[in-house]
Amino acid sequence: MKPITLSWLILASAWAAQGSTAAWPAFRGPNSSGVSADAKPPINIGPTNAVLWKISVPWSPSSPCIFKDQIFLTVFDDHKLQTRCYRRADGALAWSRELKPDKLEMYHSTESSPATPSPATDGKRVVSYFGSFGLICYDLNGKELWRHELPVALSLGGYGTATSPLIVGNLVIVSRDRDEQSSLLALDLRTGKKVWETPRPDSNGTFSTPITWLNGRVEEVVLAGALRVKGYDLKTGKEDWMVEGVSSYVCTTPVTGDGLLFFAQWTEGKSDSPWPPWEKFLEKYDKNKDGVITLDEIDEDSREYFRGLDMNRDGKIDKTDWDKLLGSLSKGENVLVAVKPGGRGDITKTHVAWKATKGLPYLASPLLYNGRVYCVKNGGMLSSFDATTGKSYYSQERLGAEGDYYSSPVAADGRIYLVSVRGKLTVVKAGGDLPEILHQADFKERIAATPALAGDNLYLRTKSSLYAFGPAKAL
Repeated sequence: MKPITLSWLILASAWAAQGSTAAWPAFRGPNSSGVSADAKPPINIGPTNAVLWKISVPWSPSSPCIFKDQIFLTVFDDHKLQTRCYRRADGALAWSRELKPDKLEMYHSTESSPATPSPATDGKRVVSYFGSFGLICYDLNGKELWRHELPVALSLGGYGTATSPLIVGNLVIVSRDRDEQSSLLALDLRTGKKVWETPRPDSNGTFSTPITWLNGRVEEVVLAGALRVKGYDLKTGKEDWMVEGVSSYVCTTPVTGDGLLFFAQWTEGKSDSPWPPWEKFLEKYDKNKDGVITLDEIDEDSREYFRGLDMNRDGKIDKTDWDKLLGSLSKGENVLVAVKPGGRGDITKTHVAWKATKGLPYLASPLLYNGRVYCVKNGGMLSSFDATTGKSYYSQERLGAEGDYYSSPVAADGRIYLVSVRGKLTVVKAGGDLPEILHQADFKERIAATPALAGDNLYLRTKSSLYAFGPAKAL
């Protein structure tokens, strides 16, 4: 995969100068790619195989980020938001810093957490973003350097904030896509002061993480949102281009390489909406027959999910909310799209290299590895496409590990690592006309976090634990 982001090349050179290749600096590694160029993790990973250490960690869906001998993790515990640092050598807790916000954002207790975003590091600082607080920065010893407080986020469907911060050069960038007043925000990494903020009035509730892309000679921030993928000038925040015709609600993060930018997302849309007509929904849940539905009329197991249908946050679900929901869904298109560089303005018709419409992921971001794009679809189905042409090598091939996939695939040393929500880990050989399964293991508990790769190690966060895998004395 050709390197295409100037700031990441500079950062990689700086790490190499410090004598370390053990760096997984953000959600899903360098530029959220999911790829380590030099890691060599073991194949036979499992709850009792290749385990170097295992520690108990309170549950949150955030993923580890790594620099040298430190692992950084965000945690929600005892109603407090925490940034933690663990030692890679043995998993010992090196330090923990906590915040107790005045008000927590709305979130789903089983699906998400107020500590869903993963931290990011530049090798000198570590930055955490919480939708209930804003951004906070520490040095690698846990000393607070700055904080930038923000209004509590109101996210789509009440799932909470899931986007992670991006560090590039002297900027830290975060998506503030919300139910209203959405924006893309850039702060000075050294001071926490705002450098620029660009409104995104046509996007709401996006869970995608921003990435960088060297588009021609312009370094950009790319962020996927409702119905559109957009590119912004890194220095100024000015919108450079957009591609229309993607999903109405976005959970996945784009990837770049091989001269292209790739985005893939499936969500409930106009062709496969699960929602019945308003009259049928009202008939089922409107117990007091007053023409609206309040949360106390919905069974407790479904209440957290359905509260997100209250689109205007007035405490009830009515036909206005329903029409807004169905109207948004009807505009979305489920697609894997490859975008060519060089475009400005609306480039939907001029700079789309190819598209695919089958085998699309819901929460797991696409993976670009060794000239192919991989997507894992809920149900445990893997698809593989030629990155340059879009040719399908295989489509929706079953891995024998069913269920949803919230964790995004990662790759190293010719292998792809995939993890299901049910806790099934599958290792697949990259390439081939069909997915060749090299190993599978069952952790028998929920996994939503994406694995992290560093050196000869793989780190995996489950519902109750953080594991380190690797050969003996690999740390």
